[in-house]
Amino acid sequence: MRLKYSRHCDVLVVGSGIAGIMAALAAAVAGRSVILASSGPVFSGSSFYPGTWGLGLIGPENEADQEDLVQSILEVGCGMADEAMVRAFVEGIAPAIEGVKAMGVQLKAAADQNQKDFIPCFDRKHRSWNGLLFDSMRQVFSRKMEESGVDQLPGCELLQLIKTDGRVSGAVVCCGKELTAIRCGALVLATGGYGGLFRDRLTTDDVAGAGQWLALEAGAELVNLEFMQMMPGYLKPCRKTIFNEKTFRYTRLTGPDGRGILENEPDRQALLECRSTHGPFTSRLISRRVDLAMVKAAQAAPEQGVTVTYGPEIRENTPEFVRTYFDWLWEKKHLTMDDPVQIAPFAHAANGGVRIDPNGFTGVPGLFACGEVTGGMHGADRIGGLSTANGLVFGRKAGESAAAFVAAQPVPRADGPVEFDARIIPDQAQRRRRMQDVMSECGMVVRTGEALRQGMERLAQLADGCAFIEGEDATQIAASRRLWVQLHLAQAILSAQCMRTESRGSHYRADYPERNPAMERRILVRLEGSTARAAFEQNLAEERSEKQ
Repeated sequence: MRLKYSRHCDVLVVGSGIAGIMAALAAAVAGRSVILASSGPVFSGSSFYPGTWGLGLIGPENEADQEDLVQSILEVGCGMADEAMVRAFVEGIAPAIEGVKAMGVQLKAAADQNQKDFIPCFDRKHRSWNGLLFDSMRQVFSRKMEESGVDQLPGCELLQLIKTDGRVSGAVVCCGKELTAIRCGALVLATGGYGGLFRDRLTTDDVAGAGQWLALEAGAELVNLEFMQMMPGYLKPCRKTIFNEKTFRYTRLTGPDGRGILENEPDRQALLECRSTHGPFTSRLISRRVDLAMVKAAQAAPEQGVTVTYGPEIRENTPEFVRTYFDWLWEKKHLTMDDPVQIAPFAHAANGGVRIDPNGFTGVPGLFACGEVTGGMHGADRIGGLSTANGLVFGRKAGESAAAFVAAQPVPRADGPVEFDARIIPDQAQRRRRMQDVMSECGMVVRTGEALRQGMERLAQLADGCAFIEGEDATQIAASRRLWVQLHLAQAILSAQCMRTESRGSHYRADYPERNPAMERRILVRLEGSTARAAFEQNLAEERSEKQ
């Protein structure tokens, strides 16, 4: 199919969560013309996920606390975070917070920030804690984008990056029911994580994982794909609501057979106290026994999961953080702490993605990235409240870098129409469900080499068995292209999980349950021809040196 350019701009930002919005505003303030495109509505993605009670935002308490936060991120990241990225990240948090305050965004401070529940997930001490209020963000960011002339294109899905003379110069998109092309001088990917690859996920449908593979096609590298956060969420009565981990210490967890899943654990309360300090699963703390027991119970009855009831202690002295959660739960879901709920593990947020430098550059001229689509600044586990900070800090950096790139190298001319392979997979909806089943069965909390190898074979069969037909329905073409991209990214993720024969942070291998100090190397994925290849970072560096 030959597509004509219908729009042009200096900087095209794809994705309208916090990272994308910050990138668009930064590029516009720098004097560039900006288009903000997103497959969902503006203010979407994980930043504005409706199944949570708000966004926590943490940073160093003061300048003296910066080094401690750097060291904490590196420790929690289990050797998988890039120190240069971490330092740039931490240095940028305080200015980013002051920046959104200056815009007029309302931040909710804790009444008593010294309560232990305000220690960030996986962290060792209190930090500067703020809650970002959704309504305030929407109002302020909407006004700022209007004032700075950001052209907003909701319902516009990215399908392919366009390169001219080795430089990213545009994108093929599906806007509404039309396939078209947008020409740009630089492009910022802010498309979010890859929760959409899983059946059981705490993400919206627009968190599809497309940006990672499209960056790979353009010549970028992916890093830390095996490290994904798995969180407990509600199965019933309000499916896909995030469970507040701070309440674990007050709970009794009951399996489908009516028996407590931790009743045989002599240190049951110590396990629950530890589990109350973090939301996602981690293999490095004793609390992993809680999650593994939940997985076992959920596998026995997938639609029932684990029943949660609360003891009387939670009513006697409810901490502020927990009380805020239950106030939200009553307002939005009409549930109280007296109502039993059923929970199970869900895929939540990716710690890995497109490899960038401290300025958001992917290594591909004209291509920048920010937010959850990227990796390198967190590692094997991520401290709570840093996902929001990541979007603020690197969103601004990527937007400024893209603007500077265009200022130095003007937008290339568009020479004729764009060639796009517009084909339809007739059974793409069924194949996507089967892909999501594979990822949920093989790549969730408990992984084994055998299951991962079988999963990769099943995904390869799904990809190889796609029977393309010609068609003109733009929505079906877009859905088919998305499936093709997802199938290949899913294979790359399982490949990285299979290669890491140890347990480290959010990555747990039942056949290799301990951390292996000899595997203190990140796994990178790059494209060779049309095949994604995963390899340890040192090996790739040696190969590059030999070729040079």
